[in-house]
Amino acid sequence: MSLTLVIGNKNYSSWSMRAWLVLKQANLAFTEQRVRFDSFDAQSQFKQSLLAINPIGKVPVLLDSSLGPDTAIWDTLAICEYLAERYPDSQLWPADTADRARARSLCAEMHAGFGALRSLCPMNIEAVLPDVGARLWRDNAHLRDDVQRLISLWRHQFLRSGGPLLFGNFTIADAYFAPVCLRLSTYALPLPDDVQAYVTHVLALPSVVAWVSAALAEHDFLPFEEPYRTRASPAPSVA
Repeated sequence: MSLTLVIGNKNYSSWSMRAWLVLKQANLAFTEQRVRFDSFDAQSQFKQSLLAINPIGKVPVLLDSSLGPDTAIWDTLAICEYLAERYPDSQLWPADTADRARARSLCAEMHAGFGALRSLCPMNIEAVLPDVGARLWRDNAHLRDDVQRLISLWRHQFLRSGGPLLFGNFTIADAYFAPVCLRLSTYALPLPDDVQAYVTHVLALPSVVAWVSAALAEHDFLPFEEPYRTRASPAPSVA
């Protein structure tokens, strides 16, 4: 079986990162195909390249040659569910039925929620933006609410699992929150020590370190992705 994961810029593409981490953590062999963000307009090279392989023109996309040339799997959650089903020995979901249900609930909440955090603090691995983060924290109650929800969600899960990751060992849920951990670090949003320990642990995972290293090597500053600044800032220390 031959797997290909189509992704965007590693510095900015949080959804690409989630699917990529799942493949890496499962030790699955795959080919990485990067399509550079130029813009997201309908006529952009990025959109045209993606629309040629999936109907929504977004990353990530998983291609599995065993499914035939015309079959693409898009949307990160669909990709993760496919991999968990196709490779059960990888234990991408928790073994316990109740834990699996809860892990899926956490991923679904991340998939559809935390709108203020995601819109106000977009993933930008090479940047160090504590001043931006402090201003946003001061001025946006919805951002503070989102971070408080994360703290509550993660703390509840640690009480159930004992840590160090959300369900003890790595699962899809940790991949889902890894870009959130990067956002919290980039914008230096305030966290209690126990939650900061989880963020630190996630950022030290070899797969996350590998993604971050590749993102830092891109040197591909895209102004349309960064309306809050006009030039690149120094990279954070996250490994």
